Amino acid sequence: MQLEDFDYELPAELIAQTPLEKRDGSRLMVLDKNTGEIEHHQFPDVISYMEPGDTLVLNNTKVLPARLIGIKEETNAVIEVLLLKDMQNDVWECLTKPAKRVHKGTIVSFGEGKLKAECIEEKEEGIRRYRLIYDGILLEILEELGTMPLPPYIHEKLSDQTRYNTVYAKVLGSAAAPTAGLHFTKELLEKVKEKKINIAYVTLHVGLGTFRPVQVENIQEHKMHTEYYEMSQETADILNKTKEQGKKIIAVGTTSVRTLETVMNKYHQFKACYGTTDIFIYPGYSFQAIDMLITNFHLPKSTLIMLVSAFAGREHVLEAYHQAVAAKYRFFSFGDSMLIK
Repeated sequence: MQLEDFDYELPAELIAQTPLEKRDGSRLMVLDKNTGEIEHHQFPDVISYMEPGDTLVLNNTKVLPARLIGIKEETNAVIEVLLLKDMQNDVWECLTKPAKRVHKGTIVSFGEGKLKAECIEEKEEGIRRYRLIYDGILLEILEELGTMPLPPYIHEKLSDQTRYNTVYAKVLGSAAAPTAGLHFTKELLEKVKEKKINIAYVTLHVGLGTFRPVQVENIQEHKMHTEYYEMSQETADILNKTKEQGKKIIAVGTTSVRTLETVMNKYHQFKACYGTTDIFIYPGYSFQAIDMLITNFHLPKSTLIMLVSAFAGREHVLEAYHQAVAAKYRFFSFGDSMLIK
C-alpha cells in the first residue's frame, strides 16, 4: 500500500493545542468497523458499549519531563536533547537538535551544570547516546530542568504538566503520552469497575516511533523503532480468562494494541513477559488480541492511522475522519476520542 492512501485534509484550526478543562469533556465518535456506521456521543458514554466481564486495557507508562535545552560547552551553541531510552548506568539514547553540532566527546550542559551529557556514540536520524553526569536523583533534576516533550504540532505552552500524563500513569519511561487514555478520570474508571468490567494494565514506553514520520512511498518498507513493553502475570490471567469466557478485550490506545498483539503473536496466548517490540500494524494484519479500540484522531500518513485502518478498514476510517472534520472534532493528542467496535 502507498503512503498517499492514508492522507486526508485537515484544517490547522482543528488541531487541539490545549487539553479541555475536564479530561472526560471530549466528544466521542463511535465507528462500527463492520458496517462503517457512525454515532456521535460524549466520552463518558463509552462505558455503555462495555459489558460485565469485558476487560479494558490501559497502558500505565508515565512520561518523563524529558525535553532539555542546554548549551554546548565549547561554543555555547543551544542544543535540545530529548531523552528517549534508558540504556542503563546513566547512558541514554536521545533525539538531538541540531544533531550536526554534537559529536562523540561533545558535552552539553543544562541548568548551569546541574546536569551534563557527554556524547559517547553518534547514530542516524539525529540520535545520539549520552552519558549523564549529575549529583543526586535524576528524576528530581529532570523535574526541575526538563519539560514535557509535547508533539511538534502543539505550539501552546502546557500550563499544567500533569495533563500530559494519564491519571493512572505509574511506570516512568515514556517520551510521549499514550494519549487515548488522557480522557479517563478516576471517577470514570470507578464507574467501569462498578459495572463489573475488568481493568488490566500493560506497559509500553513510547519512544522515537511516535515522532518519526513514514518517509517511504511503499509503507511495507517502513521500519519501526523498538519500544520496551511489559505484561504482568495478573494482566495475562485476566486477559486469558476474558478470552475463555467469550468476552471483549477493549484496548485503550494504539500502544496497548501493539503490546497485546506482540504478546499474542509471540506466545499465542497472554503471558507474563517483557521485551522490545517493533511491530508495525497496517491493513492486511490479522488481529488476535483485541475486540474494540478506544483511540484519538491521528496524523495523516502516520503509522497510527495505518493501525486504525487495519482494525476498522481504510475506507471506513477515512470516511469517519472526513465526518469528524465536517463536525469540527478536535484532533491529535489533546483532541477528541473515537471508539471502534
